Amino acid sequence: MKVKRFFAKSMAEALKQVSEQMGPDAVILSNRRVDGGVEIVTALDYDENMARQRLGDQAQEATNGSRLAEMQADQHRRLEDELGRSRDRIREVREKRASVGAGYSGGSFAAVKESVEAGFGGQVAAPARSGVAYSDELAQMRAEISSLKDLMHGRKPEPEVPATTAVQQRLAERLQEFGLGSELAGSLSRRHKAGRLEDGWKQSLKMLCTGVRTSRLEWLDQGGVYALVGPTGSGKTTTIGKLAARYVLKHGADSVALVTTDRYRVAAHEQLFVFGRILNVPVRVVDDSHSLDDILDELSDRHLVLIDTAGLTSADKGYQEQLAELARSHHNIKTHLVVSATSQPRIMKSVWHCYKMANLAGCVMTKIDEALTLGESLGFVMETGLPVAYYTDGQKIPEDLHHAEAVPLVRLAVDRLRTLQQQQAVAEGA
Repeated sequence: MKVKRFFAKSMAEALKQVSEQMGPDAVILSNRRVDGGVEIVTALDYDENMARQRLGDQAQEATNGSRLAEMQADQHRRLEDELGRSRDRIREVREKRASVGAGYSGGSFAAVKESVEAGFGGQVAAPARSGVAYSDELAQMRAEISSLKDLMHGRKPEPEVPATTAVQQRLAERLQEFGLGSELAGSLSRRHKAGRLEDGWKQSLKMLCTGVRTSRLEWLDQGGVYALVGPTGSGKTTTIGKLAARYVLKHGADSVALVTTDRYRVAAHEQLFVFGRILNVPVRVVDDSHSLDDILDELSDRHLVLIDTAGLTSADKGYQEQLAELARSHHNIKTHLVVSATSQPRIMKSVWHCYKMANLAGCVMTKIDEALTLGESLGFVMETGLPVAYYTDGQKIPEDLHHAEAVPLVRLAVDRLRTLQQQQAVAEGA
């Protein structure tokens, strides 16, 4: 994982630097205003598990993925400050050597300074032992620099992994078959200290139920303004149709409205307008003449407002504009990420990184019925800390929309695994 800090006069200039030097795959860990402009901390190949290992015990304070990223950025700032102090100390020793006339070989100091300025790319050269005091001081600095070098490149000594028993190994394999990643599966299996495999399996499922967060209240009863964001094809518009239909059946059509911010694609509004005509609810479109806040002001008397958005990626032209539109609204918009259960875990994480700048309040899991296993989805929400508000398991409106609860979700995942195993047994016996 490569972490780097950028400074610029404006956010646009900073993002341009990130794009030019880090490429399109860079993840923004934090951004803040500083004297003279803005500061952005970014990372390539960002991995939450690696970040937690590098933060050590401090990672326990991270209640969600966003907080973890901020802590990772803070650690990087502190390390860079330490590097700056180390450079100053080397400069002071060099000036002291020059004034006293004793010292080091010029080549050694040049090698040390070049190594520091290059971001610790090479080995620090050994100093000539022409003065005991200087040698001791430089040796101390070399040890300090070596330690900082390891931290900057993530080469902390690997923690000693406890030896696993045969039962723990079999439990980890079952959890991976369930759909969990290898690290999460290993962590859960190692907590089972002794006993039968089935006991460990039940214990792991209980931990999953505890780790998966869900929303207590339903949007339909609580009311408010909710926006769904996510990639194209994740099911945002269909989910909004299901939510609106359920609300109309329960409360009527007079206090609900639909809004779309998708003015980037041709005929992007058609499906939402179809839902509006069927349910007899108003549909408003955000465009150059009607801002999001203007429309929400107009709909302030509605108990529930559902906002559909364009499925844009960070490479698309309107991506930043759409997220900024949601973030700067003076209305309390609760933004939720829509993630398909059929997506690969890495794609789920990539989508989360793409949209987490929208201050996500939770997520909606879709296409549960199409996924072979559900452990991938459960692992995703555990690692990101996003509460699950709803999940969908079909195209029927509104029957295939369900308010999420941890225990039924884990039970559904177990049933899905059992069905998969039965299908595999039949296939092998054929």
